[in-house]
Amino acid sequence: MCLIRLWSKKNIKHPVASFFHLFFRVSATLVYLLCELVSGSFIASMVTIILLLSCDFWTVKNITGRLMVGLRWWNQVDDDGKSRWVFESRKGTGKQQASDSESRIFWLGLIVCPVIWGIFAFSTLFSFKIKWMPVVIMGLVLQGANLYGYVRCKVGAKTSLKNMATNYFGRQFLKQTLSKEEES
Repeated sequence: MCLIRLWSKKNIKHPVASFFHLFFRVSATLVYLLCELVSGSFIASMVTIILLLSCDFWTVKNITGRLMVGLRWWNQVDDDGKSRWVFESRKGTGKQQASDSESRIFWLGLIVCPVIWGIFAFSTLFSFKIKWMPVVIMGLVLQGANLYGYVRCKVGAKTSLKNMATNYFGRQFLKQTLSKEEES
């Protein structure tokens, strides 16, 4: 029931983008999990998974990030040959503002899937299925790159992730300390 409310038309401004944001991610994960049951061909499974992961990377980076949360990132090579990363976030409110439901769908998909591929990496390593390691690493790298890029867009291009984590944990410690003092 909660999922139906989350997916209702008034909450989701871009239903097609929201669908494909999750479709390629979930499809790549399901193909990885079920490929040995469905197909005996390692090469066909590997190519399918990498195609789904590539479609996911392109879709999230170029379409769903911009539509669902107003963020985008890219690499630009200057005239002198230097590579420069650009991180943008849409400012302001109004018609362009992303809905809370779309934002939740976007960030949930963006965070959960790299964690799943990380679990796959450990399980592949410890089960000695080394032939699957390049596929798992590809999933981890592609989905981790999108996660990194969008986190940088969200917190600001100038802020390093280390400083962000330090500030967050410092604020949490301060809140806990102040709440314990109030209780005393």
